[in-house]
Amino acid sequence: MTERVATTNRATTGIHEGCLISAAQLDVAEVSRILSLANELESMGFKKRAKVLEGRRAALLFYESSTRTRTSFELAAKQLGATTTLVSDKSSSIEKGESLKDTGLTLRALGAECIILRHPSSGAAEMLARFTGLPVLNAGDGWHEHPTQSLLDLRTMLSHGLGGELGAAGQVDSRTLAGKTIAIVGDILHSRVARSNALLLPKLGARVVLCGPVPLLPDAAEEIGPGVSVERDFIATLQQSDVVMMLRIQKERLAGLELDLAEYIAGYQLDEERLKKYAPKALVLHPGPIIRGLELTAEVADGPQSAIEEQVHNGVAIRMAALARALGGKKVGKKKKKDDDSKPVEKKGKGERK
Repeated sequence: MTERVATTNRATTGIHEGCLISAAQLDVAEVSRILSLANELESMGFKKRAKVLEGRRAALLFYESSTRTRTSFELAAKQLGATTTLVSDKSSSIEKGESLKDTGLTLRALGAECIILRHPSSGAAEMLARFTGLPVLNAGDGWHEHPTQSLLDLRTMLSHGLGGELGAAGQVDSRTLAGKTIAIVGDILHSRVARSNALLLPKLGARVVLCGPVPLLPDAAEEIGPGVSVERDFIATLQQSDVVMMLRIQKERLAGLELDLAEYIAGYQLDEERLKKYAPKALVLHPGPIIRGLELTAEVADGPQSAIEEQVHNGVAIRMAALARALGGKKVGKKKKKDDDSKPVEKKGKGERK
């Protein structure tokens, strides 16, 4: 968490107002608008939803492998009626050495109106936004951020009653998560998901506790922002948590670090015994991919306190909202007559926790 982070806001010169680069750029009112828009789009009839971005063009530019993020963005765009094209570093001129700037300008020249970017370098999303002038949605840039993941994580928490009835309806304010403690455990150093959640959740009143061994969690991590603290003791962390978000060990980014996996499992793995004993009412989250048997056991991942599959499901609604926000979707964000052209998408979830 020690590398420099460039924060972005909607008023930044040269960046399209529809960009979503960082959770830091979102104030509470904007978060509420995105959540409400996600609810609106998800409940909309199929035919009407397909007209929201009808005829618009979005490019998915992925320099890293992805299953959940790429697929949910693509499904979200298509559900709204947009045309998508996928460009990866393994099947394009990127493989021949073409720069990010030239790739972005090429996509713009070909008619892309929005670019969804995943890139191994922190700051790449903001750079692309400046190069092209297009709305860029950050689908993960290096160790920097993954803002739509933090929004879908928030939506999952709210659907389980952490923000009350108003929160579940997408109406949030600075006190929505007051008194709630969200623990993020594991490889914090390399996690763009941890950073985005640590920037987003305290805005709604939550306390974020980062937990992990020193090699994966520098003390400087608590300087991310207000409401964020560091805890080394996993048991103490579990005992105070309303939500426990486990992160995988990112082996592809561990160069130069010495980490004994057996010691890590002994100290920080979430297993059924620990969960029942120290956090019997906590909601369990994981941004994926899960490494079963390392950061958590299969029993926990598939257990009654897990909302991991719901997180994946919520990714489509949140990314529909991000795309509609970026491209100014037709007739969304306002009250409308009931759409009866088809049945709405059913929300997937386990309901409010007791």
